[in-house]
Amino acid sequence: MIHLTAREGSGRAGLSEIAAAIDSPRAFTAKILQLLTKAGLLDSARGPGGGFRIVSDKNINLHQIVEAVDGNDLVEGCVLGFRRCSETHPCPVHHRFSPVRDYLAVTLSTTSLGEIQQLMKDGKGFLRENEQ
Repeated sequence: MIHLTAREGSGRAGLSEIAAAIDSPRAFTAKILQLLTKAGLLDSARGPGGGFRIVSDKNINLHQIVEAVDGNDLVEGCVLGFRRCSETHPCPVHHRFSPVRDYLAVTLSTTSLGEIQQLMKDGKGFLRENEQ
C-alpha cells in the first residue's frame, strides 16, 4: 500500500513491480494484494494496463490495512492468544499489555497513507533497508 501511494499518478502497478519494489517474494505479495483487494482497499484489473491501484486515495489508515491482512487480533486479541481474555477475565499479562494494545490501535487508526506518502517525499521514510 505504501509503495502504491508513493507512485501517485503513475497508474496501476503489476505484481512483479510491487514485489520487486518492496523486496518481497512474489507469491507472498500476491496473497497480500488479494486480501487488500477483497477488503476493498485496492482495485485490480487483468491484462494489458492491468495491475493494482489504491481505491480511495490517502484517507486509508494503517488500521484498515492491518485489519485486511491480519484481522483485528493485533489490536483486540489477547497477547497470549486466549479466546476469553478481558478486563473481567484477564490472562496473566492482560493488564500490562492492554494499554500498549490500545495505544497501537489509536496510532494505526490515526496514521494515514497520505501522511506516510509525505514522509517518504520528505526523505524521512524508506521501503527498503538500503534505500536512501
